[in-house]
Amino acid sequence: MADHAQQPVAATEATPLLAASPIVPVLADQQQQQQQLRDSQASSSSATIAGDDDAFDSDDDADSDSPVDKPFPRTQVMLLCYARMVEPIAFFSIFPYINQMLLRNGGLAEADVGFYSGLIESLFSLTQMCVMMAWGRAADRFGRKPVLVGSLVGVSIATSLFGLATSIWQMILFRCISGVFAGTIVTIRVMITEHSTPKTQATSFSWFAFAGNMGIMVGPLLGGVLADPVSLYPGVFSGILFFEKYPYALSSFVVGFVGFTAVITSAFFIDETLPAELRSDSAVHAREGPGVTYRTLLRSPGVSAALYTYGHIMLLAFAYTAVVPVFWFTPPALGGFGFTSLQISTFMAVNGFSQAAWLLLVFPRLQARIGTNGVLRLCAVVWPFFFAIMPFLNTLLRIDTDTSRSAFWCIVTIAMLVGPGVAMAFTAVQLMLNDVAPDARGLSTLNAMALALMSGLRSFSPALFTSIFAFGAGASDWLLHGYLIWVIFVAMALGLVAYVYGAGLPEGEGKALGGAAAAAAPGRGGERRRSQSNKERINANKGKAAVTNGNGYGSTSGSVSREEL
Repeated sequence: MADHAQQPVAATEATPLLAASPIVPVLADQQQQQQQLRDSQASSSSATIAGDDDAFDSDDDADSDSPVDKPFPRTQVMLLCYARMVEPIAFFSIFPYINQMLLRNGGLAEADVGFYSGLIESLFSLTQMCVMMAWGRAADRFGRKPVLVGSLVGVSIATSLFGLATSIWQMILFRCISGVFAGTIVTIRVMITEHSTPKTQATSFSWFAFAGNMGIMVGPLLGGVLADPVSLYPGVFSGILFFEKYPYALSSFVVGFVGFTAVITSAFFIDETLPAELRSDSAVHAREGPGVTYRTLLRSPGVSAALYTYGHIMLLAFAYTAVVPVFWFTPPALGGFGFTSLQISTFMAVNGFSQAAWLLLVFPRLQARIGTNGVLRLCAVVWPFFFAIMPFLNTLLRIDTDTSRSAFWCIVTIAMLVGPGVAMAFTAVQLMLNDVAPDARGLSTLNAMALALMSGLRSFSPALFTSIFAFGAGASDWLLHGYLIWVIFVAMALGLVAYVYGAGLPEGEGKALGGAAAAAAPGRGGERRRSQSNKERINANKGKAAVTNGNGYGSTSGSVSREEL
């Protein structure tokens, strides 16, 4: 009996270390057997480990160039940003001549032009909102690049045909078709995310935002300079019957040509970021079920808060962008600045260059220093002051003394250089969306939801806020001296401040970015997954307890498991 007496020894690694549980004793002979087994396993696996280490030396080198450490993919991001410009150019190019085109094609009374102008301008965003999430699903199922190229072809053709419209209904039809194919933006955003790493995403999306602003500037320029060329440039186009019959065709053709150049650069030079095996997996998911539902995605931590923040910021942006040209033109007595057309153009150019400097030079460094949420909170605090200074500047013009005018030009110049820094919030909120996506599988769907929200806001906000400004200016004698719109803007901006500091911003971990960035390495998906799986086995044999993701990829519209949520 004594020979078989149980002698308690120290607990092994297999012992459950629960504070409320006693240590499980291990027999001495059992411990000796376990030690012998471990020694034999170590000796038998040492050769395997050595061989595997040699076999995977090259893969270790590849891991040193992992997505997190990859340099900024300048060429791919620049090509995607060029494609990004097509949508705002197509949207804004008709603004300079839409009223004249309606008078020519519809025989409308001047009092009715405003209604149809607003309708046609908004239909682009309304149809875009309706199909945005479908484009996101298509990008998950068929690949990013086919959807990008196909949507660019569609919007280029529809935009080219718009200038050939000879009736209001044709104008509405071509505008709606353009909106249907304006799914490029959701695909481009996902592709930029998949090309980015946590270190490069701030720079990537700064260029993305800059490209959008450039499109907003170039679109009206092309539309205004090239509309009705027979009247504007009689020495060149006089006597050309085609342009006499279709005076707005040249403008739409040039915009369509820009779109077709983006088709060529996208088709031949942009890399697919969704591997083929994942497109197959996505097709399986599409056949088996609806994949991640919008309700499920909205319940994912931080998603609802990020979408609300995104919508609030976009509403502020659209409202200000719509009002400020009219505000600059309106006489000081009615609450504006009374700028000439040249002054308006100059200030728009200064505003654009200032935004570019903030986005490209300041934002990446600032985001690295204080984080995405820090940038959002900083911009939210600046916004109310930026809006509130506009009525003050108008007051200086109303005083109309040499001192007040000098003070006006000094302050307005500083405001136009510093104020556009709030545009950093546009890039920051996109990074927030990337961070709160539950994984790479929900990234495209979440971006589609955000862009559908943006399109919906853009469809009504210009007409709404310019109408409020016009009402306030007309009632300036008895209602806030024409400052009604700025009171509303300040209140909206203070609401954003209260939200970002009160309700709290989601602290995302970039769960989607790792898989998305890994997917940016075309053609290496299967090899990397297999090597990672083998490395897990080796690390387990070595006793490192290393945990790596053996998959690394995921369909952006696949099912989200409960564990992931």
